[in-house]
Amino acid sequence: MRSRYLLIGALALALVLSASWIGNGLAAADAPLPGSQQDPLVTRSYVEEKLKLNVVEMAPGKRLVAGAGTELILRSGNATVVDSESGGLSDVTDGVDLRKGTQVPRNHLLIVPRDDGRGITAQSEVIVLVRGDYRIE
Repeated sequence: MRSRYLLIGALALALVLSASWIGNGLAAADAPLPGSQQDPLVTRSYVEEKLKLNVVEMAPGKRLVAGAGTELILRSGNATVVDSESGGLSDVTDGVDLRKGTQVPRNHLLIVPRDDGRGITAQSEVIVLVRGDYRIE
C-alpha cells in the first residue's frame, strides 16, 4: 500500500515538473530578450520624432508625396488628392477612399496606405499637419 502512495506521489511530482518545464519553454519562446534585435531598445527622442505632427506650409502648385502609413490633416487652404493605380487616400473621418482630383476636406484624418506616389497638390496656400514620411515637389 505504501509503495502505491509513493508511486502516485512520484508520478504527480513528475507531472508538475514537466508541466512547469513545458510552460516555461513556451513562454520563453514567445518573449524576446529585451534589447535584442527582436525587441530593440529605443530612445525617447526617437519615439517623439516618430509621433510628431509636422506643420507644413505649401504654395499653390506644390505637391506633397507621402510614404506608407503617413497621416495628413488639411488645416487651411484648398488641395486635391493625388492617387495611384492602386487607389487613393483613406479618409478615416468619413470612411471613404478619396481619388485623384477630389477636394481634400479640411480637418479630416487622411492615411496614405502605400508608398507609391500618393499625396496632395496645393491649389492655394495650404497648411497641412503631417505625421510620417513625406517630401515636397
